[in-house]
Amino acid sequence: DITANLRTISDIPLRLKGKPPAVLEVRGEVYMTHKAFEALNKRQEKDGKPTYANPRNSAAGSVRQLDPSITAARALNFFAYTWGEISEMPAKTQSGMLEKFEEYGFTVNPLVKRCETLSQILKFYRDIESKRAKLGYDIDGVVYKVDRLDLQERLGFVSRSPRWATAHKFAAEQAETVLEDIEIQVGRTGKLAPVARLKPVTVGGVVVQNATLHNEDEIERLGVRIGDSVVIQRAGDVIPQILRVIPEKRPKGAKPYKFPSKCPVCGSHAVREVDEKTGKTDVDRRCTGGLICDAQTVERLKYFVGRDQFDIEGLGGTMIELFHDKGLLKEPADIFALTQKPEKVSKVLAAHRAALSEERRSAEGKDPVKTKAKKEDREDKVVENVMAAIERRRTIGLDRLINALGIRHVGETTARLLARRYLSLDAFLKGMTADDALEELQ
Repeated sequence: DITANLRTISDIPLRLKGKPPAVLEVRGEVYMTHKAFEALNKRQEKDGKPTYANPRNSAAGSVRQLDPSITAARALNFFAYTWGEISEMPAKTQSGMLEKFEEYGFTVNPLVKRCETLSQILKFYRDIESKRAKLGYDIDGVVYKVDRLDLQERLGFVSRSPRWATAHKFAAEQAETVLEDIEIQVGRTGKLAPVARLKPVTVGGVVVQNATLHNEDEIERLGVRIGDSVVIQRAGDVIPQILRVIPEKRPKGAKPYKFPSKCPVCGSHAVREVDEKTGKTDVDRRCTGGLICDAQTVERLKYFVGRDQFDIEGLGGTMIELFHDKGLLKEPADIFALTQKPEKVSKVLAAHRAALSEERRSAEGKDPVKTKAKKEDREDKVVENVMAAIERRRTIGLDRLINALGIRHVGETTARLLARRYLSLDAFLKGMTADDALEELQ
């Protein structure tokens, strides 16, 4: 709950002006200006603390602080741009709603503009792009929205993405670095995902040392080899990707990368499936080991507890890896058995904490005895919170359960569709095992 932190942001009024609706949920974005970011890093340096990489991460971290006084010291800002729950609409257009937000005391981005034609939209995009460096805060593009709310409603959504809005990103910043290695990671569905390990380089204010290579066809298309100099960018200013190889800088003896035909985790065969209907070969190579593959098991467990599935707060990826490694978690049902083993859970966490190096504690300049006592208290609280979170999720909606199973091609939208059709778990299981199940699903 970050309410206390948001109260410290001057752009968010503590009391609304005018005559707002009885129920009004205003949505927007917290950001940090370049000036505030520089001031924060100067204070960090002065206090002998590590500096932050970029304003975006600093803003996110500042909002999540447990102490609101720390958030208050970070000089954050806020732009309101949309709404959630609302008892009555005070305007009939997007632009009208933004005007109302201003009336109520919120800060709305002054650069917002209503355009009538495609040429006006593109001119606006170019104007913003030319002003980008002088805005005083980071942006990665502009968003176009249909103004009339009745048309927005008519157009609707595709899953979570609105048909009435689209983002137009700016060209990403590029940098040159060296591909030091290619590592294969195994995902929830068995996909072998190649990850480029790069010589660390700063792109758009962020140090990048990993980038996705997607699949073996992409490696072949790029012609990339270990040791190559490559040009990278952060797609949408977020996801690092390799654009091209610089062949003239290729080291002598660099060999083409051979994609593995066996899973690097469990040793099972990794194959590229062929679609029976189209005859096309899948771009991804997948491990055939299923749940005997530890990597798939761990990733499925992580997915199971995720926000759109069971949403078990506090049971994150690191904890799941740790519990799996120690034999406490092998399948989803084991999660609910953890509440019967709080002492075991606490012991595993304590051992994990103890494994943290003495060097780190001394680097923090803390008394080891005091630190140990504080960590033990925190540990007990962590275990208590995780147990409570698991208990809260013993009953969930059928759509979340179906989604949590992690069936290939069954995501949030399809899970919701199935839940609406079958209504109960018993009916769903019966439907999936019936003789006409395939026909029914189609």
